[in-house]
Amino acid sequence: MYRWSSLSKSILGHPQRLLKECRRALHEVEKLDLVGDKYRQEFQKSIQNPEEYWGEISQNIIWTKPWTKVLDDANSPFTKWFPGGRLSLCYNALDRHVDEGRGNRDALIWDSPITGNKDTYSFLRLQKEVSSLAAILSGLGVQKGDRTLIYMPMIPQTVVAMLASARLGAPHSVVFGGFAAKELSTRIRHCQPKAILCASCGVEPSRTIEYKPIIDEALRLANAPDIPVVVYQRPDLAQSVLKPNDLNWDQELSKGQSHDCVEVDSDDPLYILYTSGTTGTPKGVQHPTGGHAVVNKWTMNALYGMSPDEVWWAASDFGWIVGHEYICYSPLLNGNTSIIYEGKPVGTPDAGQFFRVISEHNVSGLFTAPTALRAIKRVDHDILDGKQYDISSLKYLFVAGEHCDHDTRLWCAQNFKVPILDHWWQTETAHAITATCVGLGNGLYPPKDVTGLPVPGFNVKVLNESGEEAKAEELGRIVCKLPMPPGTFSTLYQAESKFEETYFTKYPGYYDTMDAGMQDEHGYVKVLARDDDVINVAGHRLSTSAIEEAIEEHEDVEEAVVIGVPDELKGQVPLALFIMRKDGHKTAKEISSEIVQMVRLSIGPVAAFKLSVAVTALPRTRSGKTARKSIADLAQGKHVKIPPTIEDALVYEPILEILRNIGFAKNASVEI
Repeated sequence: MYRWSSLSKSILGHPQRLLKECRRALHEVEKLDLVGDKYRQEFQKSIQNPEEYWGEISQNIIWTKPWTKVLDDANSPFTKWFPGGRLSLCYNALDRHVDEGRGNRDALIWDSPITGNKDTYSFLRLQKEVSSLAAILSGLGVQKGDRTLIYMPMIPQTVVAMLASARLGAPHSVVFGGFAAKELSTRIRHCQPKAILCASCGVEPSRTIEYKPIIDEALRLANAPDIPVVVYQRPDLAQSVLKPNDLNWDQELSKGQSHDCVEVDSDDPLYILYTSGTTGTPKGVQHPTGGHAVVNKWTMNALYGMSPDEVWWAASDFGWIVGHEYICYSPLLNGNTSIIYEGKPVGTPDAGQFFRVISEHNVSGLFTAPTALRAIKRVDHDILDGKQYDISSLKYLFVAGEHCDHDTRLWCAQNFKVPILDHWWQTETAHAITATCVGLGNGLYPPKDVTGLPVPGFNVKVLNESGEEAKAEELGRIVCKLPMPPGTFSTLYQAESKFEETYFTKYPGYYDTMDAGMQDEHGYVKVLARDDDVINVAGHRLSTSAIEEAIEEHEDVEEAVVIGVPDELKGQVPLALFIMRKDGHKTAKEISSEIVQMVRLSIGPVAAFKLSVAVTALPRTRSGKTARKSIADLAQGKHVKIPPTIEDALVYEPILEILRNIGFAKNASVEI
């Protein structure tokens, strides 16, 4: 890649020389092959001959019984990968490494700045604790096919619980620690766990949350008082009062029991993950064991460029799909050391913690949400807390979960000094749909604002409102042609008809991502918004995230969210809520006037953008996503029940008042 550092200060003082140098740089960039021959070959093979492609990759897994065929697509969309094959995912993630002489290598590093504690687990230590916990669960009657429910914070014991369930062939359902009892009870009623595993408490920056009383209340609401609970009593923190059929985790482990791995069919479920914010009848996304083991191990190198033994850090929560795949399963399958981080990007205790963790543990790859990076940028723009640390071990910084604005990307590139690579995936897919596939030779400097190229196995298309393929750079609905690749969800738990109706009916023959975006002539995909975040202004379909991007170019705007609000003439018009930079010098009125002009220049008059107002905070989910839809619903006068995945529900009250003051949210109400 051409290095802009060659533009010396003397050149910057001579416009003609500067123009000549810029043209030469652009010429160098145009000569680069950002796609890569290896990627082209692998992608084409995955689409044209998926059975041969995934059959070869499946050799990276130890099968107790070989599969009889690679793909059974006779009952689409209920596709089966590697039917006839049997395996233990726990064996592949743990015992295999021990058997092959890597037992003493680090599997997990727990770093908890919020409590001041750290710990390291070798593969051998992890195997022993997982085997012992599996024996405890077996003694409670948990067998292959039974469900367990895990309600725990960011501690190593959560991984132990997940792998112990997998060791028995018992699908687990991980629920965020601290999730409200009422919502937890709906999941208990739905998945009917044979046992529950929980910790005594979770720790937040300003409080300690006791978990056992929440579990007890959820069991009461679910009318399931007899489900046994295994409780990990966190040392030096809140201790739970156990009931007669509860078990003390450490006391039971001290008995030294063990349990061998139970093999399962390739299509047997590994886990059930309920999508965020579900109420009433939960939507439990179910992922199969065989395809998951094959593909997610493969992604660690193909997508993220991680070799075995390198240290990997996914700064997420176990309750999200990222925590399942890239804190627990994928890195362990690949033989990487995985970081478990119990803390926040800022405030526990400072904004330098991401830099400290990278430096202290020699992290090679970091995966996080853009919101975490924006939080660091907002609190410590000049990284005064972080610059003391040597982060030269870091090779790549991957972002996903929401749109990463250009200003944040540039700030990260300057301060982390590595490529910042966006990618896009969903709970349903369990790995990326589009990405910069580092291990397959994609260029590390993709075009601006794209989420990468389709990952092998995903035949991505963009369809217009007529259901036809959109032109290059035309906004439309992103879909994936069937069959989906291995490892993606096989059904919704106890809801097969809902699975088919929700994802595969609107566009027959395709998986409907329900996201909007566009694709360029080279195949790069730009994901702009959930399709319901595309607003219709006088017949023009506009992406709210594109408007947000233009607003966030303002030097005094820290962050913005754009929603569509009703308009008698145009149907909808955009409204922006923005957070001002603390060190800015302009008033909210001045900023509002200036961002109107910026959107006009960037998007055009067609956006009809005139409405903007400053706010002090925006509602976010635990993964850092801004809750746009709930804000839009309030503006339209709806009653909004705040889901338990929102970090600080109290921020809705001032937003509701602001919306009313500018003429919206009539009859709207918030239920927290």
